[in-house]
Amino acid sequence: MMSAPPKFALFAYGFRPFFWAAGAYALLGLAAWLWIFSTGVLPLRNLPPQFWHAHEMLYGFVGAAIGGFLLTAVPSWTGARGFAGLPLVLVSSVWLAGRLAFAGASNLPFAMVAISELAFLPALVALVAPPLIRAGNRNTPLLFVLAAIWLTDAAFVYSMQRGDALIARHALLIGIDIVLVLVTVIGGRIVPAFTASALRNRQLAVEIRSNPWADRITIGAMVAIVLVDLGAPWRPIAGAIAAIAAAGHAWRLIGWRGLRTLAEPLVWCLHLAYAWLPVGLAMKAVYLLTGAEWAAHWLHALTIGTAASMILSVMTRAALGHTGRALRAAAPIAVAYVLLALAALVRVFAPTFLPADYRWTVLTAGALWIAAFALFLIVYTPILMRPRVDGKAG
Repeated sequence: MMSAPPKFALFAYGFRPFFWAAGAYALLGLAAWLWIFSTGVLPLRNLPPQFWHAHEMLYGFVGAAIGGFLLTAVPSWTGARGFAGLPLVLVSSVWLAGRLAFAGASNLPFAMVAISELAFLPALVALVAPPLIRAGNRNTPLLFVLAAIWLTDAAFVYSMQRGDALIARHALLIGIDIVLVLVTVIGGRIVPAFTASALRNRQLAVEIRSNPWADRITIGAMVAIVLVDLGAPWRPIAGAIAAIAAAGHAWRLIGWRGLRTLAEPLVWCLHLAYAWLPVGLAMKAVYLLTGAEWAAHWLHALTIGTAASMILSVMTRAALGHTGRALRAAAPIAVAYVLLALAALVRVFAPTFLPADYRWTVLTAGALWIAAFALFLIVYTPILMRPRVDGKAG
C-alpha cells in the first residue's frame, strides 16, 4: 500500500520555500522600513537607514525570488532531479541567516554579519552549478551573473565596515542594473511565449512580433548600462545609453501585443511589469540629461515597477503550474497586481505632482506594496505549503 503524500510540502521543490520567503520578506521587510523611516532608527551602524532598505529589498527579497526561480528552472532546463528535502532546508536557512544578521547588524560583530550575508549566493551556486555544467546547458552563464550580484553584495558589506556611502550606493546601483539585465533576457523569453500561448488558447490569431536585432541591441544596451554605471553612473553618457535601452524595450513590448491580453491577468501582469522598463529608463535618461525634477525617482520605477512586479507575476504563475493547478489568477491576485502598480505610480510621481508631505508619499506607496504582498501570502501560502493537487511529487 502506497503511503499518503505528506500534508506539509514547503520543501518539496525549489520554488516553494523561496517564493514564500520572497512574499513574506517583501511584506515584513517593507513594514520594517516604514517603521525605520518614521522613527529615525539606524539599522546600520555606519550608513544611512535607506541603504538598509535598499539592500534588503535587493539581496533579501529579490535574492529569494532569484533562488526560487533557479532552483525550479534548472531541473527543467537540464532534466536533473528537482531540489527538495535537506539541501533545500539548508540553503533556505542560509538565506534566513543573512536576513537575521542584517536585522541586527548594528549590534552584531561585523564578521558575523558579513559571513551570514555573503554565504547565500555561493550556497545557491553549489546546488545549481553541477547540473548546469554536466548538461552543458545554454543557461550556464547565469552562474557568472550570480557571481556578479555576489560581488556587488560584497562591495556593500565592505562599505558598511568603512562607513562609505558612495561605495554602498554604487554597489546597489550595479546590483539593480544586473537584475534588470536578467529581466530583459528572461522577460524577453517568457512574456512573448506566455502571450502567444494565452492568445492561442482563446483562438485569437494574433502575430507576436519579435526582431532578433532589436533584441540584441536592447540586451547590449542593458549590459552597457552596467558597464557605464561602473565608472560614470551620473554622467550624460549614462543617460544616452538609457534612452537607447528605453527605445529598444518599447519596441519589443509593442510587438508582444499586450493589449490583446486584458482578459488574462496572469499575462497582462507580465506586460505591465515589463512596461516599467522603458518608462523607468526613459525617466533616467531625462533626469541625467536635463535634470528634470519630475524624473528624479526613476530608480523606483525600475525597482518597484519592473523588478518587484515581474517577481510577483512570475511567482504567481509558476506556483500554479508547478503545483498542478490551472493557470488562472484568483481575483485577489489580480488586485495585487494593480496595487503594486499603484505603489510604483505613487512612489515615482507623487513627490512631484501631488502637493503632499513626502513622508506621506512614502507611507502610502509602502502601504500599497504591503497590501499587494499580503494578498499574495493569503492566496499562495496554502498553495506553496501543501502538496500538488494532481498527486505528483514536487
